[in-house]
Amino acid sequence: MAEVVFRALVDRAGLGEAIEVDSAGTGEWHVGAGADPRAVRALADAGYDGGLHRARRFDPGWFAERDLVVALDGGHLRALRRLRDAAGASTEIRLLRSFDPTAGKDLEVADPYYGDPSGFVQALAQVERACEGLLAHVEDELTARRP
Repeated sequence: MAEVVFRALVDRAGLGEAIEVDSAGTGEWHVGAGADPRAVRALADAGYDGGLHRARRFDPGWFAERDLVVALDGGHLRALRRLRDAAGASTEIRLLRSFDPTAGKDLEVADPYYGDPSGFVQALAQVERACEGLLAHVEDELTARRP
């Protein structure tokens, strides 16, 4: 969901050529599968197209190619930090909701997988708010890098 939302925001901002957006999991489960149908429905109801997503596993070699890696929960954050450290990389890794000024202390995106479809709507709302802040952060970084 976060990849779809963030890509849409990046495209609307006209930054598709400057910002690469992708996603991957930290485990092998679901590799090659499409997004959960409940996630696709929540995205569609909000005007996004999540139908093309295919799950893949994060490759530690990607740290050398990325300025920022974003995790949705603490477990993924810890797994990504272990991968980064093992790769000898220094890439910044942050929780997505750390970019949402309204998130308070709970910086994890709610995991709706074992619940009903309303959980996906709730997760999408969290993702949308955080992605807006993430885009502002990335735009600031791009501005700071311009000569």
